[in-house]
Amino acid sequence: MPYLEVFAYLQLLDFLTTLVALRLGGQEMSPFIRWLMGWGPVTGVALAKVGAFLLAGVCIWLRRERILRWCNYWFAALVLWNLSMILRALTVT
Repeated sequence: MPYLEVFAYLQLLDFLTTLVALRLGGQEMSPFIRWLMGWGPVTGVALAKVGAFLLAGVCIWLRRERILRWCNYWFAALVLWNLSMILRALTVT
């Protein structure tokens, strides 16, 4: 199941790039994640990742692996977005 490994790596990359972007002054765009971040940025993003892995488990259990493959594209785009925000913040300062 290489798509599951890719999913896990993308979750880790999203977690790390989100925290770096927040540290550099960025803001979370998702209202749900912003709400979770009421417990702190690391805790909020970590809870979102736990939720993502739970949903991935449900997809595997229901044999909906195709959904995970589409999620990989989405999270790859999010990681690229985070990286672009990090680069923008670094060039502005």
